Amino acid sequence: MSGKERLIYLPLGGAGEIGMNAYVYGYGAPGKERLILVDIGVTFPDMDTTPGVDLIYADIAWLEERRDRLEAIFITHAHEDHVGALGLAWGRLGAPVYARPFTANHAARKMEERGQDPEQVTVVDRWPYRVEAGPFEVAFLPVSHSIPESSSMVIDCPAGRIVHTGDFKLDLTPLVGEPFDRALWAEVAKPGIKVLTCDSTNVFSPHPGRSEATLGPAIRQLVERAPAMVVATTFASNIARVRTLAEAGRDAGRSVCLMGRAMRRMIEAGVESGVLTDFPTTISPEQAADIPRENLMLIVTGSQGERRAASAQLSRGKYMGLDLKEGDLFLFSSKTIPGNERDVLRIVNAFSEMGVDVVDDSADLYHVSGHANRPDLSQIHQLMKPEVVVPMHGEHRHLREHVKLAEENGLPAVLAPNGTMLDLTGKTPKVAEHVEAGRTYLDGKAQIGALDGVVRDRIRMALNGHLTVSVMLDEDDEPLGEPWVDLMGLPETVPGGAALSELLEQALDRFLSRADDKVLTDDDLLEKDLRIIARRTAENEIGKRPEVKVVISRLA
Repeated sequence: MSGKERLIYLPLGGAGEIGMNAYVYGYGAPGKERLILVDIGVTFPDMDTTPGVDLIYADIAWLEERRDRLEAIFITHAHEDHVGALGLAWGRLGAPVYARPFTANHAARKMEERGQDPEQVTVVDRWPYRVEAGPFEVAFLPVSHSIPESSSMVIDCPAGRIVHTGDFKLDLTPLVGEPFDRALWAEVAKPGIKVLTCDSTNVFSPHPGRSEATLGPAIRQLVERAPAMVVATTFASNIARVRTLAEAGRDAGRSVCLMGRAMRRMIEAGVESGVLTDFPTTISPEQAADIPRENLMLIVTGSQGERRAASAQLSRGKYMGLDLKEGDLFLFSSKTIPGNERDVLRIVNAFSEMGVDVVDDSADLYHVSGHANRPDLSQIHQLMKPEVVVPMHGEHRHLREHVKLAEENGLPAVLAPNGTMLDLTGKTPKVAEHVEAGRTYLDGKAQIGALDGVVRDRIRMALNGHLTVSVMLDEDDEPLGEPWVDLMGLPETVPGGAALSELLEQALDRFLSRADDKVLTDDDLLEKDLRIIARRTAENEIGKRPEVKVVISRLA
């Protein structure tokens, strides 16, 4: 290794939030490093901070500017927060994509959905198979998670070996997918690990993680004892859980129906890629309508309260000809992700009003996490014995706590939130530079930057309402008639009963009648003054300062 070359790490997303993962590694002369990208995922919007936005992913402008140096994109697994933005971002990056079969199935579909070439996704084998990408050799190391064929990345370069864990847990009996293989991980660690870039999601969970296999008995008992129809929801991607639920329904003598496109698509992908070979027989929603309720079980999407998913649709009434009734059972075999509590509670309360019995995982009987808990992270630290731990995949508080945990385990660690470029070449990592690490919004068909002002303006309109002021001036720059006002998202009348639009028009007309030639001949000055008058009048009358659009028309 030349003394002029360096190894860099740059998280563009995922190190400061749980979601929209995007991690860059580079090796070479400063400013000329050859680059690889690990994962390119999404996070989801909410009505409070990103109204109307469809998806959010990391701002990849820094990487796009260096796309001629990008060797490859590697996808660790098929969760949306790791692969969901591939089709959106690929046209800006243009590098070959590598993934294992189940993940590649989803990656290719993401490409196709956005009009990109799915053939750009190459299916690769697990460790010890390696992909050469410039100065890097990259291998997919099997690990257990809540979706099949999850992999950590073993990244070799002249500066040493990096293990990028991706999402993982230490599950010896995951039911679907590969169990954690301690001996295999020890083999990978034997030559020495320079950097362990590690999942931080459950660093605050004090107890060792539980296996997926522990859930079956409790779920079977619940389904068997239910007197009427059973509906269960979980993460659609957790096909081991979906299978456990389906087997519980089958064993209780119930016909099983999958509802929700994502649920059906995940099961199909599992079958097509060979990771799922023995899923119970299911029926269609049309067939389910003819089955007695006590003999029916639905497994549905929407465990996080998503408005368009099957759970939310059922909470509002009939969905695909089926509905819930008093005495039915609804099971959340999932954990509510922070930020989704309000949406989930809305569904719970709607079911409660129907007389449906709702069961969640508050008793830790019906769900286990797909991430390593604090003691499991310590096991990985001790097994890998890296020169340095770099926490990722977590909010800032998770990353900071993971640094403390590594140090408790006698390992150096460094905190590197989004946009922090680390130079990992020497014994002690150092911050090389800071990069703008924002967000990109998919807004309908348009991709916009978080700082472009579109969503900010939308929030302002939602909070304060909007009004349009229209004025017309003749050839002599004199007003033609009164200005007129159109309201949107504002009350039509003020507390005294008068029409708000008329009060606004009167105030604006008084201003125009007094305005001098300097104002009336200058569109910029006129627009500014009309906006001020309109907002001030609205605030006086209704206590709101709305967004104001001024339209000035002049007769030639």
